[in-house]
This record gives sequence, structure tokens and C-alpha cells, in this order.
Amino acid sequence: MTAPLIISVSGLRGIVGESLTVDVALRYVDALVDELQSAGADGPIVLTRDGRANGPPLAEAIFAHLDRRGTTCLDGGVAATPTTGVLVRQTGAVGGVQVSASHNPAEYNGLKLFDRTGRVVPAEFGMRVLRRYEQAAARSLGRSIPEPPASKSERVDGYVVIAQHLELIAAVCDVARIRSRRFRVVLDANHGSGSVLGRALLSHLGCNTIVLGDSPDGLFAHPPEPTEANLQAVLRRIVEAGADAGFCQDPDADRLAIIDERGRYLGEECTLALVADHVLRSGRRGPVVTNCSTSRMTEDLARRYGVPFFRSKVGEANVVDAMLVEGAVLGGEGNGGVIDPRVGLVRDSFVGMALALDAMAARGAPLSALAEELPQYAIHKSAIAVPQGAVEGALDKLAARFSDAIPSRLDGLRLDWPDGAWLLVRASNTEPIVRAVAEAPTLERARALCESAAGVISG
Repeated sequence: MTAPLIISVSGLRGIVGESLTVDVALRYVDALVDELQSAGADGPIVLTRDGRANGPPLAEAIFAHLDRRGTTCLDGGVAATPTTGVLVRQTGAVGGVQVSASHNPAEYNGLKLFDRTGRVVPAEFGMRVLRRYEQAAARSLGRSIPEPPASKSERVDGYVVIAQHLELIAAVCDVARIRSRRFRVVLDANHGSGSVLGRALLSHLGCNTIVLGDSPDGLFAHPPEPTEANLQAVLRRIVEAGADAGFCQDPDADRLAIIDERGRYLGEECTLALVADHVLRSGRRGPVVTNCSTSRMTEDLARRYGVPFFRSKVGEANVVDAMLVEGAVLGGEGNGGVIDPRVGLVRDSFVGMALALDAMAARGAPLSALAEELPQYAIHKSAIAVPQGAVEGALDKLAARFSDAIPSRLDGLRLDWPDGAWLLVRASNTEPIVRAVAEAPTLERARALCESAAGVISG
């Protein structure tokens, strides 16, 4: 069976030529532009792509289609998700579209939507776009070969695309301090969009850089999600190169996994905590926001530095919403997504790299030592089969069984225990399962919490 189209409030993903066709992409872009115009936002749309091999035909079709309908399209070419957000703001565009499937396999692609502030669209706006798309889903546009674009739209120079993003990142770290250390860094862009700004940024910071997967052509050297299992060859390269740090991005470069100088995978959960510790330690104090499935390392750090901490529902848009409400100085997710509002309201692997290097330079300490100073927890994840319509009952059973924990129904069911352990169980958007995430002082306890949850639900 063909994998179905994955649709969310921030965009869609599918297998190109199967669930995701040019016709589907153009209808979705139409829905975005129609919704913007209905709100009085009539202006240019920024278009970028994450470097996937199947991206150019989709991007060209969107470029031509927007121009045909009289909407100016500013084509930024290959650019990371956070760079796309900066470009939207920089150009005064009313919105943006990135052709990207994030960490999905090579046969996938998708569309990610941005509003005029350069953030991934908030949920309420995204739902309105989705409704417009669904209303038009029964109609075929009948466009197989895009017409040549007219002169109203334009291609944006590659330097212009990255210049302001680089400038904003440089402003949040001590460039001279980092340069003085002349760090040796391995950047694994894995043939995604991360190398476009990544090489320039690390050069600006005075690093001796080895870039793996330097060509943004989508010919991934390993599966695109930057997990430990997928990065075994990269771990070895860190040690072989005598590097001070290894930075690993997903194809659209909004997520960052970190490897220390010993070749040890610190991972994505550690990224936000490392950055939060540095930002708060440096004296930039204020509220911090993470989603409810992110490691409590960052929550513990907020408490250590005496700043307010808030949780949001899972999803970047929800984190950003909470950051805006609370006036947060930092936010993010445990998937390696750091959001620094001084640069943009988008998860940003480049900010993560710069601030991690700044922490190393400020403390005169290697990554391994900085990581060992963080609160220490272990996370375990599992999936539990639950028929559609039975999720709420399953969550009620869990809440009753674990009555010694503090419950929260912010997003699914989260249970917190006094020793720092917690369990989150929430429904999948695409499968008849719930996903269980547990964190505890030991991996054994985290695994046991997931197993207990499965037993309660199945029993």
C-alpha cells in the first residue's frame, strides 16, 4: 500500500509521485495564498527547498504557479528552515513555503508553511489553510507541466539568503572569544540544506571545519534523522579527525544532534539543555519554554538559575505560541530544536552550534565536561496499540493506575513523580497507537514506566 499523505497544521509530507504530487502541492499552496489574501495579506511569498533530490520539480512548479496567479514568488533556492524564516522577515514577504520533508526518508518530500513573522504558521492559521485545502481536494488542477515563470517573480542571490541569518547568529555569541579557540569541528550536513549556511558560519567563527555531505543534493550518506544508530560512521570520524565537536543536522537543518570530542553521542535532547545552561549562566535571564515531551534537564536548569519554566503541547508552533505569551528568552524541543527569539521564532541548528561553541570558549571546557555538568536522566520510548476511539479511556485507566503521580492533560496524559521521573502518553496522528515517552534517573525505571503503561492499557 502507498504510504498516506501526512497532513498537519504546519504543512504536509508524502512520497513524491504517490501521495504527494504536483497537483496536491499546488492545491496546498493555493490554500495558503487564499487564506493570506482573505486576511488582507497580499504580497510576496518566499519559496525555498531543503536540498532533496526530488525537490526541484516541486519547487519549479510552485514558483511558476504562484507567478501565474499573480503572486510574486521570491525563490531562495536551497535554504534551511530557520534561514527561510529569516528570509521571510528580511524581504517583507507575507508568508513562505519550504519544500521539505524534514527527517523523513529520501523518497518523501513535503511543504512547510511560514507566516509573515518568519515562524512556522500557528495552529489556528494552519487549520484554516488545511480546511481550504480539503475543500478543494476533490478538484484536479490539471497542471502537469508548469509554464515558464514570468518576470514578476525572482530568484534571490544565495549570499543574500544567508547573510542576515549569519549576522543575527553572530550577534548572540562572542565571536572573538570563539575565534580565539580555533575549534576543530566536524559538521554532518548529510547532503541537506545545512551546509549552505553551516560552512559559512563555522568559517566566520574561526573553526577548522570538515563538512560531511557538503553538496545539498539529497543523496543522503545515512538515514536522515540524526539519531545515534544513524550516526555510527560520523562518531568514528570525530575521533579520527581529533575534533572538538561534531554537529549533525537533519535535512532542513532545524534540528541538531551533538557529538563530543570523545566521539560520544550526546544527542538531540542534550542540545537544548547545553544551550539553555549557557544562555542562563551568561546572565540572560527570563522564562524558558519546552514542549511536554522534552527532557526535564532544561526544566531543572531553569530552576537552578531561578527563572520561570513553562511547558507547551508537542509541536514547534505550540512552543512558539507559549514563548510569545510568556516572553521567553529561550525555547525549544528535545529533538535538537533550539529557538532563540533574538534570531528567529524557528528551531535553529545554527544557533545551537554557535552557542555550544560559545559555551566551550567561555568555560574553557570540552563538550564532554559541559555535558557531564547537566542534570542526568534517561529516556525510553515505545508505541502501544490502541483502537481509534479508545484513547481517552486508555488515558483514564493510566491516570487511575498511577494515582501517586501528578497528572496533566495538556497534551495526552503526562504523569510526574517526585523523583523526577515522568511518563507522557499521547495519540499518534497517523496510526491506531499511542506513543509513550518516559524519563527517569535510570534507564531501567524509564523502560519500566513504558512497560507498565502498556500493561495497563492492554490489560
